[in-house]
Amino acid sequence: MLSDSKFGFGLMRLPKDAENNIDIDQVKAMVDGFMASGFNYFDTAYVYNGSEEAMKAALVDRYPRESYTIANKIHKMALKTKEQVAEVFNESLRRCGVDYFDFYLIHAINRKLYGEYQEFGCFEYCQEQKEAGKIRYLGFSFHDDADLLDQVLTEHPEIDFVQLQLNYLDWDSGVIQARNNYEVARRHNKPIVVMEPIKGGNLAVLPDHIEKIFKDYNPDASMASWALRYVGSLEGVMTILSGMSTPGQMADNLATMKDFQPINSQEASLIAKITKEYLALKTIDCTACRYCVAGCPKNILIPDLFAAYNDQMAYGKTSRPKTFYLEHTGEGHGLASECIACGKCEHVCPQHLPIIDLLKKVAATFE
Repeated sequence: MLSDSKFGFGLMRLPKDAENNIDIDQVKAMVDGFMASGFNYFDTAYVYNGSEEAMKAALVDRYPRESYTIANKIHKMALKTKEQVAEVFNESLRRCGVDYFDFYLIHAINRKLYGEYQEFGCFEYCQEQKEAGKIRYLGFSFHDDADLLDQVLTEHPEIDFVQLQLNYLDWDSGVIQARNNYEVARRHNKPIVVMEPIKGGNLAVLPDHIEKIFKDYNPDASMASWALRYVGSLEGVMTILSGMSTPGQMADNLATMKDFQPINSQEASLIAKITKEYLALKTIDCTACRYCVAGCPKNILIPDLFAAYNDQMAYGKTSRPKTFYLEHTGEGHGLASECIACGKCEHVCPQHLPIIDLLKKVAATFE
């Protein structure tokens, strides 16, 4: 294994203050709790707005460099020319306040972006930085099918590890292909970093009738703990990332990971039952990465509108989803019906969601 930290702190969904800025004091407290629990893997990215600077303030400026490991990423959305690859890499080093990255990833590879990363020489540049000592281990995060993953790993044997979206809900998904991608990574003998183990928080709060199945088996276990234990029981998993936004979320996850217990056969059967029940709901598999928001010409808060829709589908028609929808439209933010079908959102969606058609469903539900 390349890392001795089975659990990683994903810095994409950091806590915010009343002005909607990253709450550095709260991040510091969470970093302290994380480190005190014996974990030291921190995951950020150039395109996670404010994340690199927050990590510098909460971690790098306060702890010895040898006491933690940093994973960072370069995304094509930050690149317009080949020359910018070096600029973005060096800017990330500066923002983070470090001389090297322990883990560095080419971010969110799919079929289209793979060609663009090749064209911009990203693999070659990153390998050069590895040879220069500025990258310890080189990998990529992935959002596509198993055939492409096999192709990338075959064409780039220099890759040290892969980051995959794995969780029990996506395990047999024909779109996410969690199981198939996992099996390809294992076949290539690549250690795996797990992203979205709790599916953007969707597996932390389940509909009441589904949660009851888990609670009847173990009333003390949180819903998130089941999701973490599921992926943590897979062979070849190096680190599991969780994008924690509150100290409470961190405390719950740390309790699970500090005294990790693999899933047994009875629990595996229970999870299979839960998955079948959940997939029967007419929900949208959005993980709220928010890549779709920045380029929307109508400034539609797509993940938030999907969250309102999912809440209504899962819990039935109540006032809460409608109120949430109204709070996230207006004042410069478009209604679902104001989508002009430009397709920018679908181009960047890691989940390959048909966002244009889904927004029509949302509009029909709330408007």
